[in-house]
Amino acid sequence: MDQTLAPPKKVSTSTSMGKKGRKGGSKGGAKGKPASAGGGKKVKQKSKTQQVAAVPKAQHKSQQKQGKAKAKKALTPAERLAEMRRKIDGGKFRMLNEQLYTTTGDSAFSTFQSDPALFDVYHHGFREMADKWPTNPLDTFIDYVKCVADCIGLERVLVLILALFAIAFAVLVDIGVYCLALMGTSVREYVREVHRVLKPGGVLKIAEVKSRFESEALGGIEGFVQTLRKMGFDCKQKDERNKMFVLFELVKSTRKPQKVGPIEFKACEYKRR
Repeated sequence: MDQTLAPPKKVSTSTSMGKKGRKGGSKGGAKGKPASAGGGKKVKQKSKTQQVAAVPKAQHKSQQKQGKAKAKKALTPAERLAEMRRKIDGGKFRMLNEQLYTTTGDSAFSTFQSDPALFDVYHHGFREMADKWPTNPLDTFIDYVKCVADCIGLERVLVLILALFAIAFAVLVDIGVYCLALMGTSVREYVREVHRVLKPGGVLKIAEVKSRFESEALGGIEGFVQTLRKMGFDCKQKDERNKMFVLFELVKSTRKPQKVGPIEFKACEYKRR
């Protein structure tokens, strides 16, 4: 029996390749222009998201400004006048403070003598500034005096307090205090005066602004201590823990003071507004 075998079907390679090519082309197209178009949409979406996220911040700032403006508008005429006076007094205090740091003690005395109202302006401004300090060095010295008073007995507290103010009467005293008081260009004279009225072995307490020691002529904190040693004071304690002030405890020695040049602290100056 003869069986006729059917010839094998020929598969067109061009057709199959064409399909693959078309599929590849479609994929390639997806990776080509359509992909870039889709990427552009994503970029636009991101930019829109960023814009939307930025709007609330801008609105928040504008609301804050509006709130401050309303608060200012809510002030009564008397309150506005008080606010203006406060700013003017603050400017006067800064001017006076800088003047006290850059002139002699005699010149500063003449300024306050010619206009006694400046005394209240200065001390009111000083109290406002001191209220913002983390620690007031004067409180530290007051605590020291209280401690001394407790040690010597309550019956001598009044005597001790009077001794602190006896410099004006040229009476020898046990304790001298310069709390942010070494102002002006006559610091050497101030130190000589307290040396004159202190008893041998008497205590001198000094508190001063840290930035004022940034003077080449002074030689920093150590230069100040060495100058005081030449003037007859031995430093028993130095406290630099406070970020704003340096505290010193010195004792009057029995040595004869040497002659020294002017003590030149850095002046506290304010920016002009």
